Amino acid sequence: MIFTKTSLPDAFVIELDKKEDTRGFFARAWDAKIFEEHGLNPKISQCNISHTKQKGTIRGMHLQKKPFEEAKLIRCTQGKIFDVIIDLRKDSPTYKQWESFELSSTNFKMLYVPEGFAHGFQSLENHTEIFYQVSQFYSPGSEIGVRWNDPTFNISWPLEVSEISEKDRSIPDFLD
Repeated sequence: MIFTKTSLPDAFVIELDKKEDTRGFFARAWDAKIFEEHGLNPKISQCNISHTKQKGTIRGMHLQKKPFEEAKLIRCTQGKIFDVIIDLRKDSPTYKQWESFELSSTNFKMLYVPEGFAHGFQSLENHTEIFYQVSQFYSPGSEIGVRWNDPTFNISWPLEVSEISEKDRSIPDFLD
């Protein structure tokens, strides 16, 4: 696996180190020891799949508050997404900054999202699927979010929004 730091501390883009031959390729997509060597949380409590039917759909921006903060490893297994993370760690030098990444079934990139980051994405193709590993069990009472169009962050989504849940649409403006 090839780890590339992002502009937000502790977040990484992870690319496969492909061993290719005439059949295709083989690559390791997960290794707890290598994650630990990079200072990343190797714990996996859940694996989730999200299937989005319509291009332009936004899911997020979600996170869980303490003590249920979660790290996520995101991979797009079908289609393509515009993946966004926001650093919401108050003691971070990049607090309230966001960064985006294109993840697709053809670029095989993964995104490591550390604890304390909001995460969401917009589907860039119909029938997009993501698979993500999560370090913490889902805790409904601990889930919080940032609205996709909150003026505090001014996220530049690439497409017009075609679908968004009422829950995500109704998140109030961000307050420190």
